[in-house]
Amino acid sequence: MIKLFNKVNEFKEYRKSLTSKSIGLVPTMGNLHSGHLSLISQSALENEVTIVTIFVNPLQFGPNEDFDKYPRTLEQDIQKIESLSIDRDILILSPSDPKEIYPDNFSTTISIKGLTENLCGASRPGHFDGVTTVVYQLFKIAAPKTAYFGQKDFQQQLVIKKMVNDLDLPVEVKTMPIVREESGLAKSSRNQYLSDQQILEALELNQTLNKISDILTNQTYLDASIDLNSLLEPIIKDSRWEYLEILDSENLQEITPKTNSAVILGALKIGSTRLIDNQVTKIQYAR
Repeated sequence: MIKLFNKVNEFKEYRKSLTSKSIGLVPTMGNLHSGHLSLISQSALENEVTIVTIFVNPLQFGPNEDFDKYPRTLEQDIQKIESLSIDRDILILSPSDPKEIYPDNFSTTISIKGLTENLCGASRPGHFDGVTTVVYQLFKIAAPKTAYFGQKDFQQQLVIKKMVNDLDLPVEVKTMPIVREESGLAKSSRNQYLSDQQILEALELNQTLNKISDILTNQTYLDASIDLNSLLEPIIKDSRWEYLEILDSENLQEITPKTNSAVILGALKIGSTRLIDNQVTKIQYAR
C-alpha cells in the first residue's frame, strides 16, 4: 500500500496508529532517480513500513542557488515508487507548504561544528545548518527506527550521523552505496540539467577520482605524493573544479599516520550545474 500525506498533522495522526517498531525513513527532495529508489527498496527489505519524505528544503539553498527551479515532480515520483512493486507499506509525506515543516515564528537552527567548515560547507555557507535542521524535524515527525542516506553526499551523511550521536537520537543512520550510470557518472537530480556534450564533460569527475584511487591503492600515501601532485596541479588551475580533496573518511580531516580509510571528494561545475562525487579507499600511510 502506498499512502500520500500533504499535511504533517494528518501524517502524525496516522503515524500514531502504527504498531510496528520496524519503520524506515528515506528523506528526499523529490525528483526521484534510481539512487533514491535503491534507498527505498533497501528500507522496504529491512522494515515493515517505509516513510519517504519529499520536501524541497528552502533552508539548505543559498541565495544564488537553484531552489526556485529545483524540479517538483510529485506525480512522477509516486509512479516511480509504485513501479518498485513493493509489497510492504510505503507512506509518502510531501508537505504542501514549507510551513508544514517550519511553522510561523520557527527560529531554531541545528548547527554541527567541525565537519561543516570545508568542502561543500565552505562554498555553501549555511547549507548544512539547513540540512541538519530539516532532518531533525523529519526524524521528530516520522520517528523512524532507521534512516537511509546515499554515499554520494558523503559529507552530509557524516554530519547527520554526528547530529544523531551528539543529540542521542533514537535513530540508526545507514549509508548506502552510490548508484551510477553505466558511464560511471553518479546519479543526481541535477544531471538532467546537462546537455549530451556536458554529460561527456562531467565524466571527468568520476574518472579523476578513479585515477587518484588507483594511485592510493598501489602506493603508500607518502610515496604517492609525486604522482598525486602531478595529477592535481592542472586541476588547481581549472576554475571548473570547486574542490578536489583526499581526507580521512571518518572525520574529513587531513590524512595522518593513523588514517586507515581515505575519501576522495570532488565538486566540478559543468556550465551552471554543480556536481559532486566521492570514492572511499583503504590506504597505507607509509611503508
